[in-house]
Amino acid sequence: MRLAGATRGEIIQSLRETGVPDRELNMRASQLWHWIYHRGAGDFGAMRNIARPVLDRLAERFTLARPEVVAEQLSADGTRKWLLRMAPAHRFDKGAEIECVYIPESDRGTLCVSSQVGCTLNCSFCHTGTMPLVRNLTAAEIVAQVLVARDRLGDFPGGVAPASGLVPKGEGVRAVSNIVFMGMGEPLYNFEAVRDAIAILTDGDGLSLSKRRITVSTSGVVPEMARLGAECGTMLAVSLHATNNALRDKLVPLNRKYPLETLLEACRNYPGASNARRITFEYVMLKGVNDSPAEARALVRLLKGLPAKINLIPFNPWPGSAFECSDWQTIERFSEIVFNAGYASPVRTPRGRDILAACGQLKSESEKLRARARMMLEESLAVGQD
Repeated sequence: MRLAGATRGEIIQSLRETGVPDRELNMRASQLWHWIYHRGAGDFGAMRNIARPVLDRLAERFTLARPEVVAEQLSADGTRKWLLRMAPAHRFDKGAEIECVYIPESDRGTLCVSSQVGCTLNCSFCHTGTMPLVRNLTAAEIVAQVLVARDRLGDFPGGVAPASGLVPKGEGVRAVSNIVFMGMGEPLYNFEAVRDAIAILTDGDGLSLSKRRITVSTSGVVPEMARLGAECGTMLAVSLHATNNALRDKLVPLNRKYPLETLLEACRNYPGASNARRITFEYVMLKGVNDSPAEARALVRLLKGLPAKINLIPFNPWPGSAFECSDWQTIERFSEIVFNAGYASPVRTPRGRDILAACGQLKSESEKLRARARMMLEESLAVGQD
């Protein structure tokens, strides 16, 4: 079992299994927590204030290893994309592969993490949506993406920043300061793991990320939205992309289950939403589809009364896509209409397009893994029937 990514409860249970007395469990768990999440230890031998016999027993049964970095790509604009292979979940699993993306700015660094291997939503403009769902990620696998990023960026105490590429610097500036659940998968279809991962990420004795610097994006899984606000307290982003049900049904098929009226009511009731904690509505700009001035005015009417920020996202092309990105003049006109109505409407600068790391472009080799796993399972079952 990997302890890097484990919850406090799992660490306590692991210590109990190695024979640590009950009276020492909380103390030892706090020590491990500090070394794993604050110091970024990748080896039990580095933990200098824990008794050697305890460390030896832990090393015999557990590991602090990270997922395997299969590939790392560096964009011309400084964006990094990692293809990570998770440890096999069972004997027929060859190790699921997912992608996460790091987007550096001069004063902050944002890590876009995945919550599932593949996706079930089939949004027509999204490359990830062309993948089948392989499985949910565990909380540990979600947290592990952050650990890998902090390792690679020298963001743990004593770490060394990479020689190439932008990494934010300065007193009190962390390389990974913001987390967005906008990678592969629908986070609210894996709610429990996402919730547990957020608890680890925001623990003040470890990774210590602010809840206000964590954004969870959903395509509109209405039943889980209130739970997200109540149990996690993070910022919310909603993949909107259309102002009427007919068009959104085509772009975001989940809309057929939770139409705009239901989705927006859930947004109005989102715990903690206010002018100080606005909901971000993501709107991808598709040429000739949803980018007219009339659509901009309809968007303003749709969000009336909501504490909203509207992110306009130039469409990021991918092989085989049927869509094109709106012209820049069209995007600017759309943004101007929304802004003049009183809504912040920044245009998200496309990052990492040259390495297919931009919004909607993530896609791993998971289809192949799924096919291999299915074949091996079928072969095993056939052998068992002989």
